[in-house]
Amino acid sequence: QWLRDQGLILPEGAVTGLLEEFRIVKRQLLVNASDLRRQGSGAAAQRILVSSPHPNEGKTYCAVNLALSIAAEMESEVLLVDADFAKPSIPAMLGLPDGPGLMDALTDPARDPVDLVLGTDIPGLWVLPAGTSTTNADTEYLGSSRGAQVLDRLTEGAPHRIVVFDSPP
Repeated sequence: QWLRDQGLILPEGAVTGLLEEFRIVKRQLLVNASDLRRQGSGAAAQRILVSSPHPNEGKTYCAVNLALSIAAEMESEVLLVDADFAKPSIPAMLGLPDGPGLMDALTDPARDPVDLVLGTDIPGLWVLPAGTSTTNADTEYLGSSRGAQVLDRLTEGAPHRIVVFDSPP
């Protein structure tokens, strides 16, 4: 009911036009990820960034629906990461508590990002909140060496996990 109220797809619900559209997108992204893995791209092949240049263009809506669609796959799991530090909204959109998340893992090397991941009642779907915002330069942390370590840790030991990032504009 919560997903329906948010206008999101229902992974095990009736087939709708919206569900079919996200299945088409998901299928192509999973094929691309598989091809990249075969070409030796490593963990980067398991990452999808949902972005656009302007606010309010539906990035979060698309990221959440894409993650829900991937979670419905038999041999896949998905980690949905709220990387919009200025306007985090994924936990609220999914009815989850907000708390420490990606930014906390980026700024504190003692924090294991895996410990900050939230489970959901949707099989195959996990969420990493944005976490505690620090400054206007929050996104600069992603490009740091610590950022690379955190991103790699999110797929470590999980070859069938896809990580979907909801980004800021």
